[in-house]
Amino acid sequence: MKGIIGKKIGMTSIFDPTGKQTACTIIEAGPCVVTQVKTKETDGYSALQLSFGDKNDKHSNKAEKKSLRKSIYSSEEIL
Repeated sequence: MKGIIGKKIGMTSIFDPTGKQTACTIIEAGPCVVTQVKTKETDGYSALQLSFGDKNDKHSNKAEKKSLRKSIYSSEEIL
């Protein structure tokens, strides 16, 4: 699977040599941190949990806090 994880910053326009306008989205793509690895042996499926950006602790619910408790990245935003 290919993709990009980031935060939308805004929109802009790009013009080609013929003058045709194309709308483009500006995305801030930063370092994504792997906070949890799920394996078939322990969880029954394979998956990665990624985080991007900072999140205030008061905006995190109990499930997010418990999930990140084992990780060294306690204030990351889960995606």
